[in-house]
Order: sequence, then C-alpha cells, then structure tokens
Amino acid sequence: MSIGAAAREAGVGIETIRFYERQGLVSQPPRPEGAGMRLYPAATVERVRFIKVTQELGFSLREVQDLLKLWADPSADCADVRDLAVAKLADVHRKIRGLQEIGVTLERLTNACPGNVGLRECPVMDALTSHAGAVTTPESSGGCPNPDGFGTASDGPWPPRPAAAASPGGSRTPDGGLGGYLLGQLMGMRRR
Repeated sequence: MSIGAAAREAGVGIETIRFYERQGLVSQPPRPEGAGMRLYPAATVERVRFIKVTQELGFSLREVQDLLKLWADPSADCADVRDLAVAKLADVHRKIRGLQEIGVTLERLTNACPGNVGLRECPVMDALTSHAGAVTTPESSGGCPNPDGFGTASDGPWPPRPAAAASPGGSRTPDGGLGGYLLGQLMGMRRR
C-alpha cells in the first residue's frame, strides 16, 4: 500500500509516518526499480498503531523504541515490559502530584486577587513577576534604575526580588516545585 493508504489505515498523517522513519521507529521500504512508489506492508500499519497507542499512554520516543525492541525480541519476557510500564506509571503519578500542586497554587493566587486593583497591587502578578525575576527599564518605570536592577530608586524594587533563587534550570526552585515557590511568594507578600 502507499504511504497515504498506510497513514489512513493507522489513523495518522503521512508526515507522522515520515517522522517515525526519521526517528528509526518505522522502516522505510525500498523504492521499487523504475519510477514506482514505495509500498508499505500491513506490518507498518500495525507498528504505527502501536507507536501511537504507546505515545498516548505517555511513553517517550526513547521508551517506545525500547518497547519496540522488546516486541521484536522473541526471548523478551513480560516482566521487561511490566518494568517499563511500572516506571511510566510512577512518572505519571509524579506528574499528577505536580499538577495538583500547581492547581492548589493557582486557586490560592486567584482567591487572593480582588480583581479590581492596579497591576502593582495584584497578588497574582506580584507572585509571577517575583518568580520570573523580571526587570523594568528606566523607560518603562519612569525613573532611574534601582542599583539592584529592579524597579526604580524612587519606588523600591519592582518587580519584587524572588524570595528564593531559581535553580539553574530556571523554572523550578531548589525544592523542585514551581507551585511551592509561588505559594511561598503568596504567603510572604506584604499586606497592602
């Protein structure tokens, strides 16, 4: 079958199959002698469906490659596949906990925001800009830059300095959680 027919059968686009070929997940059939088109076997459709399902379950392309190797290995044991699935499940539970932490943080931030004050009094913006470490320029703040690089000398630091330094990765704090950082910012905000 053509690549288009294989893609339709597998429920993906042609570019998805080409991407899988470039990643080494699907073999590209040889071009027939002459000017004919490549013909994809039914096994390609089965393999693409397998890749699609594993990705929908959250497996990375590297993990999909490992599963495909196990699938092709007649001596592979079910325990090998189970080990990969158990590791993925643990990863999913870790991500769920992280999303729950973010949800709690966003609830607290939105509950703390009256919604009818200027940006300088907005607790959400205060926590977010503190985390981002954004720096205002003299043009945007209307005054001389503060020697520490935040806000102006006349209005004090704005945006406020982060209470905790970000990790080298940037978006997470040393304790590993953006939500925890923002909660700390929310709890430590000065009363207005």
